[in-house]
Amino acid sequence: MTPHALVCDVDGTLADTEEAHRTAFNLAFAACGLGWSWSPDDYRTLLEVTGGKERIAAYVATLPVGAAERRLLIDLAPALHAVKTRHYAALVCDGAVPLRQGVARLLDEALAAGWRLAIASTTTAANVEALLSSALGPSGLRRFSVVACGDQVRAKKPAPDIYRRALAELRLTPDRAIAFEDSENGLRAATAAGLWTLVTPTRWTQHGDFRAAGLVLPRLGDPGAPLDGEPGRRLRDGAWLRFEELFRLSRPSRSLPMSAATHRGLA
Repeated sequence: MTPHALVCDVDGTLADTEEAHRTAFNLAFAACGLGWSWSPDDYRTLLEVTGGKERIAAYVATLPVGAAERRLLIDLAPALHAVKTRHYAALVCDGAVPLRQGVARLLDEALAAGWRLAIASTTTAANVEALLSSALGPSGLRRFSVVACGDQVRAKKPAPDIYRRALAELRLTPDRAIAFEDSENGLRAATAAGLWTLVTPTRWTQHGDFRAAGLVLPRLGDPGAPLDGEPGRRLRDGAWLRFEELFRLSRPSRSLPMSAATHRGLA
């Protein structure tokens, strides 16, 4: 089978991490004596800015402080973000952030079909490793052929840079990959890079504009937790998204080779 890849965002897509991120930010603010506290509504608005350090800078820009103090606070953002990352890793390692329903199954099905897995995320490599190690075990990160993270590119999502980097490292053209996202910014980045995109929004991102997506589902579903109205609304083959159907939807004129589907347990 010609190599293909499933290229995944992390935060919100593989796991609903945003509450853990919000908590970690607030813990960092308290540890640094800043007196800031981001409410869920605050954080939902700040999610329109990609990247943790960039999010801190965007928040500082709204504070009623003088120019000199504002500059000092913005300069503090990298160190503050490092404290936040340590708090986030601790939360994840304690098991506070499981994978979203159906994610582990879909990843397993993609690997079984001979596809490679890749990460294209604006979060840090440390955050990715913490989540995957906690959710998938010590070898979780090794399941991914490429891990492309935000600090490796000049422009973060919605710019397509991170997806282009992942594709370059995979040595694949966009038609050989499917993107898996949860947010409007992620969708814009993936489609600008030329990828057909599956979107499963969370409560943090559900009001985004997803008209450019190839498929939008509230979640992937599972045999024990089927999707309402499926099959028949967006899916044809079952009440949860199987990798074989994802491939068919992204390539309407093609299907997985029967030998791969049969011998690898997808048929």
